[in-house]
Amino acid sequence: MSERVREQTRERVAFLYWVAVLTIAVFLSFSLSLVAQPRGSGGIGPEGRYYPVHNFRDDFLVYDEGAKAYVPYILEQHADQTALSAYVDLESNRHYSLLISTQQDGYLFINAALKRKLRANQWQVLSIDSLFRVYRQPEIFITLYGVPGLSDKQLFIGYPKSSTQKPVVLRDDNLSVRPRPQANYDNFLSLGLLFLLATHAFLFTFYHRAFLRFYSFRDLVSLRAQEESFLINRPLSSTNVLFTLNLSFIVAYLIMFVQSRNLDVFASRTLLVGEQRFGWLAGEYFLLSGLTFLSLIGKYVMLEVFGGLYKLQSIINVHFFKIIQSSLLFFTLLTLVLAVVSYNVSELVWSESLLFLPLIGFYMARLTLLYLVIRSMEPIKNLYLFSYLCIVELIPLIIGLRFAL
Repeated sequence: MSERVREQTRERVAFLYWVAVLTIAVFLSFSLSLVAQPRGSGGIGPEGRYYPVHNFRDDFLVYDEGAKAYVPYILEQHADQTALSAYVDLESNRHYSLLISTQQDGYLFINAALKRKLRANQWQVLSIDSLFRVYRQPEIFITLYGVPGLSDKQLFIGYPKSSTQKPVVLRDDNLSVRPRPQANYDNFLSLGLLFLLATHAFLFTFYHRAFLRFYSFRDLVSLRAQEESFLINRPLSSTNVLFTLNLSFIVAYLIMFVQSRNLDVFASRTLLVGEQRFGWLAGEYFLLSGLTFLSLIGKYVMLEVFGGLYKLQSIINVHFFKIIQSSLLFFTLLTLVLAVVSYNVSELVWSESLLFLPLIGFYMARLTLLYLVIRSMEPIKNLYLFSYLCIVELIPLIIGLRFAL
């Protein structure tokens, strides 16, 4: 009997022991959850007016010369690094702000381009919506350059506080689920090349004779134009209109290509300011194609008007034909070169000069060619010819560059 009593006593002691252990564990867990410091409880940014959404302290990268790539920042290895970088997801953080602060003066680089100087102990607040509209990328690469060390630099994604909303508490155990970035621009540009290939194949098959004439460099540089040609004496025929439309498709593709490389064609932001959705990109492409087509037809109307003023009606059709012919040859070749370079040279740094120099060279060469062609056809004074070409060629180009830049 005594043995049974001792066994029951041991069972009760073991039961009470485990109850006490579980009680202490629950109590400690509850206490730790109360004293844990949530991110953003005190606010960040200027005067603490922002809730932290994401802290980039653990996301910084540094460039490793040996690996020739960016690697995660490790304090023991990279304490002397002056440039810390991070990828910022713009598409998943719309309506938030990017908050940057350094304890010493430094510099901010976005996509390897210097953007502004960072003043010591001053917060820089950048709207992510504005960054998305400017760069038109789902993700940008930010670099903070200054004194060595991680403690000097702060980079947050934040949300402004409101006096009417309750405090937002984000704990460190939250998971951040973000969609994989989609190369919508690259997909669209690839399909755009297929579309241009299809339009050229259509013209080559059903308008073979005209195709060979338009894409003949020998015919382009010939100063003896055939005024009675079926392409010249009917500038608004269905054949010429189709090739003009095809030129519009090429020019619109080049504009979209340049925009995809973060080179602004329309600084006024009236076009190409929406989201990077394939449907939106296709809509913008056909809108640009339509505007380019209307401008080319408007060019012919302008030639007719000024040709009548200068009594040069006999050379208007030749002038317009040479414009379309030279533009088709140059812009088609430029599209092929840029496509080959972009798909094979991944480290190429795109700049305005890389594109403006060929364009300026082309327009100056075309102006010279037009002068020689018209001069060989009409016994006209140089003063009249220069003023005519300036009005119909140079002035529209200058005005277009003014609005584009």
